[in-house]
Amino acid sequence: MVSAEQLFDEMADAIEWLDDEKSMELVEQAISEEIDAVDIIEKGFTRGLKIVGDKFGTGEAFLTELVAAANIMEDVSERLSRELAVSDKRVEKKGVFLVGTVAGDVHTIGKNILKSLLEVNGFEVIDLGEDVPTKTIVEKVKEIKPDILGLSALMTTTITEQKNVIKALEEAGIRDSLKVMVGGAAVTEKWSGDIGADGYAENASDAIQLALQLLGGN
Repeated sequence: MVSAEQLFDEMADAIEWLDDEKSMELVEQAISEEIDAVDIIEKGFTRGLKIVGDKFGTGEAFLTELVAAANIMEDVSERLSRELAVSDKRVEKKGVFLVGTVAGDVHTIGKNILKSLLEVNGFEVIDLGEDVPTKTIVEKVKEIKPDILGLSALMTTTITEQKNVIKALEEAGIRDSLKVMVGGAAVTEKWSGDIGADGYAENASDAIQLALQLLGGN
């Protein structure tokens, strides 16, 4: 019988080599062996996705490969979410997380990876998509009353929209009703503090830990 550690290694390899069929086979095997869904994502597939991301950063991989790897991760997470929905081992619901990429920015890879990890960690995620107007975000906060709002922005030209959203929440009198997290390639810890966000995470795994801390769950 293959150990969990060996399965995690195979999962990382499957993502690195963009083998979607193998990835789904490994998910089914891990489910049948009752391996924890969070471990499947974080110890297995996320490792492979990070390798692809690092290769993209050094010019060894193309954007199309990074997108393909992220798509496989989404398929894996969707399968695990379906399993958790019918399993007796359902993850305790942690809270409602509203996420979106701010106006003027159409990048979704980081946001989508975060969404996948949030779901298998027990969060109910409402994804507003990309290029979301500030007004739409504020209206959605009023409507669903999330515990946390996650604002993604990849470019230096669009991170100012994160500031605009927080200002609009303040003007609407609802800023204190939720926690606001910011992230994206151009975002820094200093920027997070400067605009009055509740926290910043460099990657999706760190974002999970931050979300739990903000809700007092860790």
